[in-house]
This record gives sequence, structure tokens and C-alpha cells, in this order.
Amino acid sequence: MKNWIIVLLLLLVVTSCKTRNSARKKDNTLKIDSTYVLEEDSKKPRDVNEPVSDKMAFYEHVIPQPQFEQIKISSKVNVETGSFVPTLDATIYIEKDKKVWMNLQAFLFTVARGIATPEGIKGQDKTSKVFIDSDFEYLNNLLNVNFIDYKSLEKILLGRTFVKINDSQFTLTRNAQGFQMASNVNQKIVTDEKTREYKIVLQYDKNYDLLSVNLKDVLSPDEMDVSYDNWEDINGIRLPRNVKIIIKGSKSSQILMENTKFDFSRMDTPYSVPSSYKKIEIK
Repeated sequence: MKNWIIVLLLLLVVTSCKTRNSARKKDNTLKIDSTYVLEEDSKKPRDVNEPVSDKMAFYEHVIPQPQFEQIKISSKVNVETGSFVPTLDATIYIEKDKKVWMNLQAFLFTVARGIATPEGIKGQDKTSKVFIDSDFEYLNNLLNVNFIDYKSLEKILLGRTFVKINDSQFTLTRNAQGFQMASNVNQKIVTDEKTREYKIVLQYDKNYDLLSVNLKDVLSPDEMDVSYDNWEDINGIRLPRNVKIIIKGSKSSQILMENTKFDFSRMDTPYSVPSSYKKIEIK
């Protein structure tokens, strides 16, 4: 019974359709020093990291949110949790700023369905006839982190930078792949539940597509790594065909996704719990 819960909740957070629109907007959550000069760096990238002179251009590419109303992703999902989980056919529907809806099928039958909104998360297992209805603390527990709310969830699903970055606490360098943004001091994240400190490293390619995000808790073995590959331009938005998520530490799991189809039309997202289903708590 716990297998579907792990699959559903993890997928709600990290099954991503990393999207980025070519339009450039400024994000009011990030302050950029106006003394930076916009200029082309004529140096060719080397394997070793080298400082980036044009930081403003980097931020203007990686901070803005993609422009869309809704997006539907069809995916083949393989999950490794230590127990057998069949290959899942996932339909993920994101309605910007409102909801993330997911339907999971195995052998052509719907086995689980879930929805996340700014108020919290809901999920149901149709095979065991149980459901959950709770806040985002459960997702944080399953992912070994403490900072996920709806806004950060949506950013992860859209492949945007979901942790705060700034010039005083991060170092931006250029390498053969593109760019690296690494914390030079531990990043303290305080919530009502707990305070944790992380080392954070983000990798981007030369086109500013996000390649990977690694968060390592400095006081525990907990670690989360998300990587993206095979990017394509679809309907004016950059999207990856492959996503890999690795959770290490007190809980360990791995998710491999192959995004096979993207659709930008609106769709129905039914969610209701039969009266016969039993509510459960996740420990």
C-alpha cells in the first residue's frame, strides 16, 4: 500500500516538464546588483570553472517563469524504491498557479490519482481504496527536504530555479557544459516544522537549460538530485524528454521519466473520493 503513496507524492513534486519561454522578465524575488555591466564574454569556456562577467544576462535567462496557461505531459515512468513497481503511464496536467493533476495507470488500468493546489495535496489509491488529504509536509518528508510548498512545487515541475540564489551567497562560474551556480555558504531554510542547512549546486547548459540541481543537507546524509536531458523546443517552450530524480539518505528512491508527448490544450481533471474509501495518515 505504501508503494503507490511514494510514487504518487514523489511524482507530484519531481515529474517535471521543465519549461522556459524565450520572453525575458524580471523576478521580484531576486535582487540583482545594478553595477553589473552587460557584455559578451569573449573567453571560450574551459573544463575548469572560470568567473562569469555577464551575470545579469544569466539571471535574466534562468529566473523568469515560462508563459503558458496549461500543459499536459504524457510520460513513461519507472520507479525504484526497493519494492516492485510496474512501469507507469502518467498523465500530468499543470494549470499555472492553480493546480497540478496526475493520473497513473498500470497495465491500462488507473491505479492512482492525485492533485496539488496552493492549499495542499490529495491522492487516492484505487487498488487499496484509500486516500490522503493533507499539507505539503508529507512531500517534504518523502523528499528529505523542508522547503516545498505549492509555489516551489510548480517551479520544480516547470524546471525553474526553485531555490533562492543571490550574488553574496552563490558563486557563478562558466565551464565546458555551460554554467554552474554553487552556494559558497550553507543555505539555511527555516519553516514552521524545522530548520535545515543545505549545500546547493545548479548546472545549466550554454543555452541556459537546467541540467541538474543537487541539494545536500550538511547535517545529515539526506540528498536530492534532479537531472534533465534531451531538450526540445515545443510550442515556443523548452521541454526535456528525459528526467531523472534520485533521493538519498534516510529515504532512498529513484525515478526515471520519458516524456513522450506534450499538449497545451485544456482538459478535464476529475477528482472525487468514493465514500467507501478510507482516509490514511502518512508517517
